[in-house]
Amino acid sequence: MTVQDFAFAVWETFYITVLSTAFALVLGLPLGVLLVAGDKDGVLPLPGWLMHALNVVINILRSIPFLILMICVFPLSRFIIGTTVGTNATIVPLVVASFPFVARLVETSLRELDAGVIEAAQSMGATPFQIITKVMIPESLPSLISSMTTALTTILGYSAMSGAIGGGGLGKIAISYGYYRYQANIMLIAVVLLIVLVQLFQTVGTALSNHSDKRLRK
Repeated sequence: MTVQDFAFAVWETFYITVLSTAFALVLGLPLGVLLVAGDKDGVLPLPGWLMHALNVVINILRSIPFLILMICVFPLSRFIIGTTVGTNATIVPLVVASFPFVARLVETSLRELDAGVIEAAQSMGATPFQIITKVMIPESLPSLISSMTTALTTILGYSAMSGAIGGGGLGKIAISYGYYRYQANIMLIAVVLLIVLVQLFQTVGTALSNHSDKRLRK
């Protein structure tokens, strides 16, 4: 293994993690908002059976271990990417595994919002869409960023696990060289690099969360 190999693996891991988180956010953010806004006491109440179905689906997807889910999603990866191995193919199961987790994080962040803020917006005649886009999400932004940082580091761990079935990045190096070839030093370097990436993501996420918190800027 050369320095270039490790540098490329770090880039692959970064690429997989960031892109998977972005796609998971695209799917998970609206779903998380829907779980809060569509509640019986929410700004846009939805039928109880629909909310129950959404919760069941999310709970099922979250309860399946990631490695098993990756194997189950092989047909979808082959349909979208054309293959089930490699860097890009890893993104599909990562998104499927993480968007329910992101939805729950978004739900938790939005439920922390003071109900009085929403009631004030409703008394001013704001529509449900305006309340969601101009009150709920902006007011919950610091918490949402913290939640996305948590999701990012979790997906990073998932991406390392994907090396067990042909995924790229540091996980592939750790398993192919550190585990199968008993090169403990290679595995140690891969683990250290993963820790560095986690620290990087966490530091940036915390800084962005603090910057967006109006209470800390006063």
